[in-house]
Amino acid sequence: MSVLKRRADFLAANRGKRVPMPGFILLVYARNDGNSAMRVGYTVTKKTGNAVVRNRIKRRFRALVRSLLPKGGIAGADHILIGRRAAYNGNYDDLMRQLSKALARMRR
Repeated sequence: MSVLKRRADFLAANRGKRVPMPGFILLVYARNDGNSAMRVGYTVTKKTGNAVVRNRIKRRFRALVRSLLPKGGIAGADHILIGRRAAYNGNYDDLMRQLSKALARMRR
């Protein structure tokens, strides 16, 4: 699983399907390029909080993705998590349930 870094990849994924949750928004974009590798990206805007808040949210997202995406992700797709303030204050188990629910919605 590789991490998205280029702005063009994030803009392309914005055309994909989205599932809003209280702690984040999950974007999933099927690349259709013949590569079955899953890619993941994280974004947290400045209006969410200062650097400490944004980095903690991204650390939580990375831990969630490591545990859930290999089993529940969509092969050949880009997965992007857009952080919300509730991801900072919320319980980690709640975030895990939200991500598994969002991935289940995407698989339907």
